[in-house]
Amino acid sequence: MSGQPNTRLNDLFGLAGWSKGELARLVNRQAAATGHPQLATDTSRVRRWIDMGEIPRDPVPRVLAALFTERLGRVVTIEDLGLVRHGRTGKRQGAGGLEHQGPDGVPWAPERTAAVLTEFTGMDLMLNRRGLVGAGAALAAGSALSSAMHDWLHTDPALAADAPRTSDPLSAAGTADSAGFDRYEAAPIGSQEIEELERSVEVFRAWDASRGGGLQRKAVVGQLNEVGGMLSYRHPDHLQRRLWGVAANLAVLAGWMSHDVGLEPTAQKYFVIAAHAAREGGDRPRAGEALSRAARQKIHLGAPDEALDLMKLAKSGSGDQVLPRTKAMLYTIEAWAQASMGKGQAMRRTLGHAEDLFVSDKGDVAPPTWMQMFDEADLHGMQALAYRTLAEHEPGAAVIAQQHAREALALRAGGRDRSKIFDHLSMASACFIADDPEQADRYARLALSSMGANSSHRTWDRLREMYRLTGQYAGYPKIEDLRQEIKLALPRSSGKRLQA
Repeated sequence: MSGQPNTRLNDLFGLAGWSKGELARLVNRQAAATGHPQLATDTSRVRRWIDMGEIPRDPVPRVLAALFTERLGRVVTIEDLGLVRHGRTGKRQGAGGLEHQGPDGVPWAPERTAAVLTEFTGMDLMLNRRGLVGAGAALAAGSALSSAMHDWLHTDPALAADAPRTSDPLSAAGTADSAGFDRYEAAPIGSQEIEELERSVEVFRAWDASRGGGLQRKAVVGQLNEVGGMLSYRHPDHLQRRLWGVAANLAVLAGWMSHDVGLEPTAQKYFVIAAHAAREGGDRPRAGEALSRAARQKIHLGAPDEALDLMKLAKSGSGDQVLPRTKAMLYTIEAWAQASMGKGQAMRRTLGHAEDLFVSDKGDVAPPTWMQMFDEADLHGMQALAYRTLAEHEPGAAVIAQQHAREALALRAGGRDRSKIFDHLSMASACFIADDPEQADRYARLALSSMGANSSHRTWDRLREMYRLTGQYAGYPKIEDLRQEIKLALPRSSGKRLQA
């Protein structure tokens, strides 16, 4: 017992709207339903958890996480409730210990990664099963994430030495069992099974690029949950590293798909989990790329300053093994953030670095699978997006945005349908800003024609941005027809209104 109030639990308790007595009764009922009929929680115990910082014994933290998850309609973990006994794990040599953790328990001890992964995916799947998709939690600020993870990411990666112990109440298998999920029995797997998992990642990645994240998100989260169970068994180092790599790739995909459908706090958590998993497997470039996804999310949500904090960490924490093409990709994200802030000179310099790095990559070292999607078309696509974004501050940048968008569209390979939609929208927006409504209408309609087969909410968000630019041409019959078509096409359930 710390003697200090548990502010995390108190805040969530206030959001849930229960009385202390109600919560005590719910804990007892849920515990009995999951095989713990002896539990007898009362109002005074709940008060001690909240007001005195007392951490209840297993299985109460997991029961509370399940109850709050269902009540609030979003994933709530033991860490979110402030109910983790950090003293159990001790310090990690060279990582600064746990005293440097940020406000969200980031980073956590290495032996917690598989358990956190399994707990979070299990809760996410529970929401899927019960039809709850709430995303009301706030994202952690980019500066908070960056400062919390800086020292941890800059230390030498080391493979986690121990699997979660079965006697540890925070173990992955125990978490799944007591929270009411399907228990995964940890068992060894071989290279053939890992190869199959790696192939499944490629299938999911291709589907996401083509159709958007909505339709396969649950399958990716379920696969990641299974991998978390596999990681609770200690394999030989070469297999364990590959398994951590699978976990990192799946977590990035789960995060990207969650971002794609507007589950923003869930997406951010998956990006952080991916960074942890990559680092546990010794792949610092992958950890940096995972954090760059969180930065892209921040730009999309209108927080480019926070994105720059994350990009600084992503670049510096990727280590010296990062390939030039990967560095180029990171620079394009930084440039987009700078463009969002109207920093034209900085953006142009940053994109110049990206171009130089991209052409300097001779291809003599095969890129990792997670970088194979970033090709010349993507480079031009990101440049088009940066210049189109800058054009809101400097209208003359719209012409350069058009040039890069044309290049991107000419180079796009098959199966990159979502990227083509973004290219068409960048082109249409740039044309509107450049006072070329005829061309803008053409490209806007090309984007609209593809959106029906795509589950990406981000494409609709970009369409709303483009719609705003149509306002000054509302008197044109063709553009007025376009505006009406956009109004009819946009999902009515999104809760976002069109402007202009």
